[in-house]
Amino acid sequence: QVQLVESGGGLVQPGGSLRLSCAASGISISIYAMYWYRQAPGEQRELVATITSGGKPNYADSVKGRFTISRDNAKNTVYLQMNSLKPEDTAVYSCNARFSIMNHWGQGTQVTVSS
Repeated sequence: QVQLVESGGGLVQPGGSLRLSCAASGISISIYAMYWYRQAPGEQRELVATITSGGKPNYADSVKGRFTISRDNAKNTVYLQMNSLKPEDTAVYSCNARFSIMNHWGQGTQVTVSS
């Protein structure tokens, strides 16, 4: 059974940092492109960052320069380092793994940026 389990969310003050992790089991992420999405209440889901199987990252304009996506295939884990957090970054963050027709989702982790 494939599982993606996100962790690392929580409450942080504006300007703070968090590091999200997405640990996979049941698949080897090395062949997968990996994605981080977020969804705020009442909003559509937004693609935040992607990383190809070869390690090339890409970011939404709203997080460029503040967030960094990385992968450790040996640990079967993808990370999202989030710095200089803003209240508008508040959302449930979910990871997604895609290869060919295979498409797997985690359950999400809540990130709240508030003073």
